[in-house]
Amino acid sequence: MKKKYWVPSIERADSVLKIINKYPGKYRLIDLSIELDINKSSLFSLLNTLEVLGWVVKKGNDTYDLGSTLGTFNSTYLKQFNLIQSFYKEAQKSILKVNEPIQLGTLEGIDVVYLGKVNNDSNIRLVTDPGMRYPSYASAIGKIQMIDYSYEEIEEIFSNCKWVQKTDYTTASLSELFDKIKFAKKSGYSVESEESALGFHCVAAPVYNFEREIIAGVSFSMPTNSWNEKFEKAKDEIINLSASLSKLAGCSKGYSERYG
Repeated sequence: MKKKYWVPSIERADSVLKIINKYPGKYRLIDLSIELDINKSSLFSLLNTLEVLGWVVKKGNDTYDLGSTLGTFNSTYLKQFNLIQSFYKEAQKSILKVNEPIQLGTLEGIDVVYLGKVNNDSNIRLVTDPGMRYPSYASAIGKIQMIDYSYEEIEEIFSNCKWVQKTDYTTASLSELFDKIKFAKKSGYSVESEESALGFHCVAAPVYNFEREIIAGVSFSMPTNSWNEKFEKAKDEIINLSASLSKLAGCSKGYSERYG
């Protein structure tokens, strides 16, 4: 977005809220000042304003958490965002067919932000939950949302990325990531095998809006024993789910019609 009419104070507030959201109860004023390179005087005024407005709360150890005002905003957002509501309704049908957890996530920068999750009847614990951010290069949901990007666009997005290895199988370079994205574009789905956690696998498909732009991804996640048994069924069903959500979001053409 062009910054012709940019408001720097709002940008600073955004930076503060994002880091507090990512690391609640960790940062004091001095820590935020160093991390964000904002002088202490300006940051004191900013934090005081956010605290009075209920956007942040200051804890006993002088660290900060998000405040109740943002919780209210989040609740309103979730109520009006039809994709999330539709996901919870439609995913229930897919769970009955495959009986593995399904997640919904959207791409934001180099991360996936998880928006929803429907669990199956097992006690399996995934590494991600709604509201969490996770590196897109280690996520099937992340890779599937980059299938329309050129190599140059991906190179720019990940220009300052630190390729953190979650496991020995985590995507470790730009070229490896682009190869996996090309496979996903050709296939209509992406896979992630033990990149996020050992013994776990995911298959994801894209969700389109009425402008035929990818706005989210959905995925099945499961342990290796289920993956070996259910992959084909999970792949077909996650593609069906993504098609249903895309249709509800106003997309009139499916993946095969778009990419031929």
